[in-house]
Amino acid sequence: MAAHRKPKQLPCTGSAARTAATLAFAGAATAAALPGSAHAEPQLTPAQIKAKVDRLYHDAEVATEQYNGAKEKAATVTESLGALRDEAARRTERLNASRNALGSLAAAQYRTGGIDPAVQLALSSDPDQYLERASYADRVADRQAGEVSRVRRQVTEITQLRAEANEELAALGARRAELKKHRATVRTKLADARKLLDTLSPAERAAYEQFGTARSADGHADRSAPRAGAQAAPNARSAEAIAFAYGALGKPYVWGATGPSSYDCSGLTQAAWRSAGVSLPRTTYTQINAGQRISRSELAPGDLVFFYSGVSHVGLYIGNGQMIHAPHPGAPVRIAPIDQMPFAGATRVA
Repeated sequence: MAAHRKPKQLPCTGSAARTAATLAFAGAATAAALPGSAHAEPQLTPAQIKAKVDRLYHDAEVATEQYNGAKEKAATVTESLGALRDEAARRTERLNASRNALGSLAAAQYRTGGIDPAVQLALSSDPDQYLERASYADRVADRQAGEVSRVRRQVTEITQLRAEANEELAALGARRAELKKHRATVRTKLADARKLLDTLSPAERAAYEQFGTARSADGHADRSAPRAGAQAAPNARSAEAIAFAYGALGKPYVWGATGPSSYDCSGLTQAAWRSAGVSLPRTTYTQINAGQRISRSELAPGDLVFFYSGVSHVGLYIGNGQMIHAPHPGAPVRIAPIDQMPFAGATRVA
């Protein structure tokens, strides 16, 4: 029986115990690293952080430009709707006047309607005058009936247009709400990206924030006029738009802003050219069609330069491969090389 007993386990002590504990810890660490096991998020490199934040900024700008377009269209539809309502009121007033006139005629006809026209003619002391009045009354009735029919038709058309405008406005409202929701989602992603940026060293964070920024010797954004040696603007209007953009250097980027204290990218270009007496549409994807399309090799100061395949960003070209633009939240209006982003096209406004 003794030969079949299980050997008694002796407790580990000393170096044997330490070795066992080390092996157990290593085994646990290995298990934690296996797929399906709980483990910490891998730390992103500075380059990965930059790429992620850039992507989020780009997504936010796409949504902002769509929002700007929806807002502009909603304003146009609202103005059109107001004009339609005013016209409907005017035409309804004319219709009411025609109805009153028709009512007076109907009352007169009712007073004499019980007598056959042939009898009225026979009893008339002046048959010629009766025939003349009857003919005139018929013409008036026909004209008034035609007027009532025409005005009624116009009111019906206006009512239909008003309904269509209301439907379009409601659709735009729904779209705006959708865009707002999308922008809120992007802001959440941007907040996550900012947390990642906070993990960078001060030098890495500064390098990211200043990427593409033209700065003066004291480290502040250069808000001066174009320096000596800068490429000259081809005309007075271009020069004025560029001067305005230089005056905006250092002002913050704000969603949907058109100045004067802050801008988004298309808001800045719109305001710059407005100062030169040129009216541009609100969004990047409409501004690119607001002038003569030109190639990159034809660029001159004052031209609008557009970026990304969806034409979601715009800057004002100032010559020598540089532009002034409003980059993204946290980055003020600045000078940057046009090679900084994927070039999509250019437009000459004037």
